Amino acid sequence: MKTKNPIVAAVLNFFFMGLGYIYSGTKVMLGVGFTLGAIALTYVELGIQEIDTALWGKMFAAVLLINTCFAVDVYRETKALKK
Repeated sequence: MKTKNPIVAAVLNFFFMGLGYIYSGTKVMLGVGFTLGAIALTYVELGIQEIDTALWGKMFAAVLLINTCFAVDVYRETKALKK
């Protein structure tokens, strides 16, 4: 199996959680689950934005933190595969 670029995997996971895992080939099923969850979460975010705008900022901050953690995780895993 050809190892993938860890930076590409991290960027994918940062902007759309789960996609970096699918790209890198690590935790593929988890990546699929996160991707489906991200789609559902986006739908919920759009609904909350209309109901209570104060909650949107908190939701955005939480997703930013989660995506950053996923990006770091997939970067480390993909980089370790290259060794």
